[in-house]
Amino acid sequence: MNIAFFLLPKQEVVTVSVGATLRQTLEKMERHRYTAVPVIGEAGEYKATVTEGDLLWFLKNNPEHGFDQLHRVSLDEVPLRMNNLAVRIDANMEDLISLAKTQNFVPVVDDMNIFIGIVRRSDIIDYCEKLLLPIQSNDRAVKREA
Repeated sequence: MNIAFFLLPKQEVVTVSVGATLRQTLEKMERHRYTAVPVIGEAGEYKATVTEGDLLWFLKNNPEHGFDQLHRVSLDEVPLRMNNLAVRIDANMEDLISLAKTQNFVPVVDDMNIFIGIVRRSDIIDYCEKLLLPIQSNDRAVKREA
């Protein structure tokens, strides 16, 4: 199945720009109650995904940056622990399943690496559940006949 059916378009996705400050990123994540958000470049390209863990580890390892100073720290100074991969819009849902094991969402890009949205892990799990339900129903029917 084509992933375009599951795509949450970029207009509905909370993102941060590569030039955002650490404080802007924290405030946006807090306001929307997200633990990870895509980082988008100046030309609209997908750059990375920043997580709460990335921000917390940065704060722990840089105690000289108090909360009142976070507006002076650029997001590009924060090391990202995970390399969340994006897929192209022409990918199949099956291509996303292995990525969904370690990512809350899978960023989707066009053929020029321009960010066009995400597929959420919950949507991938729902898709897999629908595939499994007919098999499980069929197994129950066979057991009842036996």
